[in-house]
Amino acid sequence: MLVEEIMKKDVVTIKPYATLKEALLLMKEKKLKCLVVDKNSSSDAYGIITNTQILKEIIAEDGDIELVNVYDIFSKPAFSVSSKIDVKYAARIMIEHNIKRVTVTDNNELLGVLSITDLTEYLLSMVE
Repeated sequence: MLVEEIMKKDVVTIKPYATLKEALLLMKEKKLKCLVVDKNSSSDAYGIITNTQILKEIIAEDGDIELVNVYDIFSKPAFSVSSKIDVKYAARIMIEHNIKRVTVTDNNELLGVLSITDLTEYLLSMVE
């Protein structure tokens, strides 16, 4: 099975200069644990921001939710896989590097997001 068959295609993005408050509100509205951070140009890389990164910055580091921007804490470049590779290779990369979510891109264009949850659901579908 290919990554494109199990990835989430309805990806929500955010601009790098949005505040953490805006990011949290968007995550809450869409019921997400991460957002893909937009590229600044066609040759740039996508990033990713997670609820854990935001929690760490705001609660553990005493950051200001309205003054800290996504740009200040997001991961870039986001780990990325091709939509055309076998799921087992994506899973291997994610497990070896302890990554919970990767962007799915082809030709540096965003197609989706693949998470450990997606892989688990795929695995569970195999045992039904």
